[in-house]
Amino acid sequence: MDTIYALSTAPGKAGVAIVRVSGPQASDAAVKLAGTLPKPRVASRRQLAAEDRSFIDDALVLAFEEGASFTGEEVIEFHLHGGLAVINAVLQELGRVPGLRGAEPGEFTRRALENGKLDLAQVEGLADLIDAETEAQRLQAFRVLSGDLGTKVDQWRAHLIRAAALLEATIDFADEEVPADVSPEVSDLLASVERDLMSEIEGVSVAERLRTGFEVAIVGRPNAGKSTLLNALAGRDAAITSEYAGTTRDVIEVRMDLKGVPVTLLDTAGLRETDDVVEAMGVELARKRALAADVRVFLIDPGEIPDLDVQADDLVLISKIDTRSGLEDGISGLTGQGVSALVERLSVIFADRAAHDGIATRHRHQDAMIRGLARIIKAKEAIEAPDDLSELAAEELRGAVRALDSLVGRIDIEHVLDEIFASFCLGK
Repeated sequence: MDTIYALSTAPGKAGVAIVRVSGPQASDAAVKLAGTLPKPRVASRRQLAAEDRSFIDDALVLAFEEGASFTGEEVIEFHLHGGLAVINAVLQELGRVPGLRGAEPGEFTRRALENGKLDLAQVEGLADLIDAETEAQRLQAFRVLSGDLGTKVDQWRAHLIRAAALLEATIDFADEEVPADVSPEVSDLLASVERDLMSEIEGVSVAERLRTGFEVAIVGRPNAGKSTLLNALAGRDAAITSEYAGTTRDVIEVRMDLKGVPVTLLDTAGLRETDDVVEAMGVELARKRALAADVRVFLIDPGEIPDLDVQADDLVLISKIDTRSGLEDGISGLTGQGVSALVERLSVIFADRAAHDGIATRHRHQDAMIRGLARIIKAKEAIEAPDDLSELAAEELRGAVRALDSLVGRIDIEHVLDEIFASFCLGK
């Protein structure tokens, strides 16, 4: 393999910058800059010099031997002072070393996958961890990165292979006396995997929503105070507010961290009949986005009926409560009355939903599990058939194993690798 290098910390000026080198020539390249290398996994200070021996930087150098690094290859890290001139000088010197080239986006992680240091699900977990903005996202991503999904797949795989082996034993010894009826054990093994898969499949939608963020649509008639409430929740003037009805024409989105859960607030156009073509387009868009949102917050007048059907977790609040004497149970984005209570209610709703997420977090995971579950169901039907269809059942179970293996990248992954690694930064 080529030896690759890249800046692994964020581009730009910083207190510390890390340049990573990975591959068979990593040590040789590092010696050209640092003179000598420290013992593996022991950081040591070295003066880095250019090819003409001019001084570049005082740096910490850290070496990882092959098999004990992130990529599984020999890796050298230069921990530099984070000035742009220092970073560029080190990268230029590495570029002069024969056999070295700049890394492509995600190439360090791709090598970790190819060398068995990570499975495909862990790679996706790493990407999610880098992108995590809230505590809930961090915990979810770290769970995947830690290999929890791979452990689950290994358990399912072991059960299915055991069941297939038992069925094949009845085929191989059909003319001989089999020590025991394998059907009860096979049924128990398949039932266990089936239950787990159904639970994980149901949790994917919540897990994926947690990864990308829940949506809350603020819905109501024109001039109901939707934009004012959005600004109060966001803590800034994200939307234009006016006493004139119909100010909001498009959907305004504000992303926020709601007690550790990622939430996108949607300020929608006021729902009403209108002859204004542009406003009518905004109203139609508002209806679509509100219906697709996870939760809707309806702002209404006393006695008003919401224009859309109210779902289980939707909140219906009296708007502009500060202007309505004798009423207290409502909300005002202008004065802040009821805003804290709204945040608390939304937090409880989404915390409850997040508690039901699964280990699998992506549509790709769900698709693989659905395919595996379908093969298990066919295997059960073959086992329960009046005729002896054990051979067909065993083949279905092998198909289920292949489907689940694709979850962690053991097979059939080439078509998804480019898409996954395209989202990685250059030094990862």
